[in-house]
Amino acid sequence: MGGQLIVGLDVSSRAVAEAIVTALGDDVQFYKIGYQCFYGADGFALGKDLIAAGKQVFFDLKLLDIDNTVEKGVAAIAATGAAMLTVHAYPQCMRAAMRGAAGSDLTVLGVSVLTSMDDEDVAEAGFARDTAGLVALRAQQARDAGIGGLVASPHEAEMVRTIVGPKLAIVTPGIRPAGADHGDQKRVMGPAEALAAGATHLVVARPIIQAADPAAAARAILAEMAGGVRVA
Repeated sequence: MGGQLIVGLDVSSRAVAEAIVTALGDDVQFYKIGYQCFYGADGFALGKDLIAAGKQVFFDLKLLDIDNTVEKGVAAIAATGAAMLTVHAYPQCMRAAMRGAAGSDLTVLGVSVLTSMDDEDVAEAGFARDTAGLVALRAQQARDAGIGGLVASPHEAEMVRTIVGPKLAIVTPGIRPAGADHGDQKRVMGPAEALAAGATHLVVARPIIQAADPAAAARAILAEMAGGVRVA
C-alpha cells in the first residue's frame, strides 16, 4: 500500500518539506511536488534529491503549451528519473507529452477535471458537458493518445476505468480519511472507497502534512487503504 499512497508536499519551504519526509520515514515512498513546492521550495532540486534517495516523485505541473514546448519540458522532467508528471488532458498536449517521455519510465498523466470543480464550475468555464461527460471525453482522448494514466476524482474512477481499461494508472486527489475536513475539494472520497472504485494511486496532502503527527496520520490512511481493492 505504501507505493499507492502519494503524499503531497504542499509547502513553501524546503526545510519543512524535508522535515515531513523525515517524519514519514519508510511508511511513505512516493511524494507529489506541485506548484507551491516547485516554485516556493526549490521543488525541482528537492525532487531530484528525493529520487536519488530512492523515493518516487510525482511532478504535478499540469503542463499545457504549444507542442514543442510541452515535448521539451516533459523530456527535461523525464531525465530526472521522476515517476509521474501531469499535463492537461487536451489531445495535442498529451501526444506531445508522450513524444517527450519516449524511452523513459515516466508515466504521463492527463488531468481531466480538477477535483475542486463541479458541474456549475465546468459550465462557467464554457464547456457544454457536465463534469462526468467532460471526464469521459478526456478519458477516451487519453486512451487514444496512449498516455500512462489519468488524474480524476475518485467519484469518476469507476467510469474512467471502464473507458481506459485495466492497465492505465488512475491517480485520485480529493482523498479524505474518516473525519477529515473537505477543504476546497468538492468531489471527495475515502481511501478504501477510492481504491475499490478503480484508483491505483491516492494523493493526500493536508490530512497528513498538517496533522500533529504526520506519521500517525499516514499510517491511519494506509490502514484505511488496506480495506480497499488493489487493482494494480
